[in-house]
Amino acid sequence: MAEQEPLGLFELNRQIRMIVQAGFPGTVWVVAEISDFSVNRNGHCYLELIEKEPDGNKILARSRATIWASAYRMLRPFFESATGQELMPGIKILVKADIEFHELYSISLNIRDIEPSFTVGDLARKRQMIIRKLQEAGIFEMNKELEMPLVPQKIAIISSPTAAGYGDFTDQLVKNQSGFVFYPHLFPAVMQGEETSSSIIAALDRIVGYGDFFDTVVIIRGGGSKLDLSSFDDFDLAFNVAQFPIPVITGIGHEQDDSIIDLVANTRCKTPTAVAEFLISRVEEFENRLDYSVQNTIDYVQSYLSDEKNSLAGIMEGMRLRIRGYKDYKQLALAQLLMRSKSSVTHYFRLHQDKLARFEQTATLKDPVNILKMGYSITLKDGKPLKSVSEVTIGDQLITRVSDGRIYSVTSKKEEIRRPILKTKTNFEF
Repeated sequence: MAEQEPLGLFELNRQIRMIVQAGFPGTVWVVAEISDFSVNRNGHCYLELIEKEPDGNKILARSRATIWASAYRMLRPFFESATGQELMPGIKILVKADIEFHELYSISLNIRDIEPSFTVGDLARKRQMIIRKLQEAGIFEMNKELEMPLVPQKIAIISSPTAAGYGDFTDQLVKNQSGFVFYPHLFPAVMQGEETSSSIIAALDRIVGYGDFFDTVVIIRGGGSKLDLSSFDDFDLAFNVAQFPIPVITGIGHEQDDSIIDLVANTRCKTPTAVAEFLISRVEEFENRLDYSVQNTIDYVQSYLSDEKNSLAGIMEGMRLRIRGYKDYKQLALAQLLMRSKSSVTHYFRLHQDKLARFEQTATLKDPVNILKMGYSITLKDGKPLKSVSEVTIGDQLITRVSDGRIYSVTSKKEEIRRPILKTKTNFEF
C-alpha cells in the first residue's frame, strides 16, 4: 500500500488544472495544423489540432481547441480576407490561445487570435516541394505522355477490397448498359493511414510482373477527409506513379482538390464511378468510330458499284451501236460489190488476177503478225501505239507487243534521237 493517500480522479485533475493555470497564466502562441473543423448551430467553432513529423505524416501531438462564437464572428472574415482561403483541415495556423484544463474534458486551447501570415500549411508546403522535386527529375509528365488504349478492357485495380468506392466502380463497369465486356482484376492495398504509400507501391510492383497484359491501372477509394487523403501527397508514391509504364487513372473521391498522384497520373477522375464512366465512354467512342467507318465504307462501295454499273451500261450501249453500224456498213459494201461483180466478174478477174496475187503477197508481208515475227515490236500506251518518245513520261506504264505475246513495263528513262522522219502509212489492227 502506497504511503500517500490515494487521490480521486477528479482531485487529480483539479490539481493538474491548478498546475496548468500556474504554469501558463496568460495566452501563448501555438503552431499547429488543423485536422478537424466544425461549427455548431450556436456559432461556436470546434477544432482538432495536430503536429506531425517534419518529414513525414506521423502525428506527434493532438489537442482540442475552441473558438467561441463571439471571437469566431470576427476571426473568420479577418482570416479569409487576409489569406483568400477558409479555415479548414490541412492548413497550418499560428494561434494565440489560453490553455485550459477541465476536470471532465481534460486539456483544450481557447483560441483568441489567429495570425494570417502563417497560413501556408505544412501539407501545402510539402506538396510544392514534392511537385518541384518531380519536375526537376523530369518525370512529372511521363505517365501523362503515355497513350491511353483505344479499347481499355483489361483493368488493374488498386483499392481496398472492402471500400464502398471499389464496389461502386465494379458495379458501374461490369453492369454497363452498353454491354461492353471488361476484365477487372483487384490488387488489394491499404488506402488510408501511414501504410498507404508503401502498400500502393507494392501493388504497382505486382502489376508490373504481368508485363504489358493490362491496358490501364486504376487507383480508387471512396473519398475521405483531407487529412485521410494526405497520404496520396507522398513523394515515393508519386515517383512510382509518374514513371509507371502503363497509363494510370485516379479516382480518389475528392472533388475540390487534386492530390499529387492526381497531378502525375495519366487521367484524373473525381470519383470511382467517374473512372468507370470514363472507361465505358472510351470503349463507346471507339465503337461509334468503328460504326462510322463501316458505314462510310459501305456507302463508298455502293457508290462505286453504282458508278461502275452506269459506266458499264454506257460502254455496252456504245458497243451495240458500233456493231450495228459496222454490220450495216459491211452489208452495204457487200451489196455494192455483188452488183459490180455481176456485170464484170469475168473481165475483173482477168484484169486483176496478177494484181490480186501481188496484193496478197504484199498483204502477207505487211501482216502485223509477220512483221512482229521479223523481230519488230509495237509499244502501246493507254492502248494506242506510240509514235514518238515525246508521248512518254517517266513512270508511264507501257505494253510492248512482240510476235508471241506482250511485255508490260514502267518507263524509268527515255532518250530522244534526232533524225529525219520518214513518213509511212501503216495500218495495223490489233
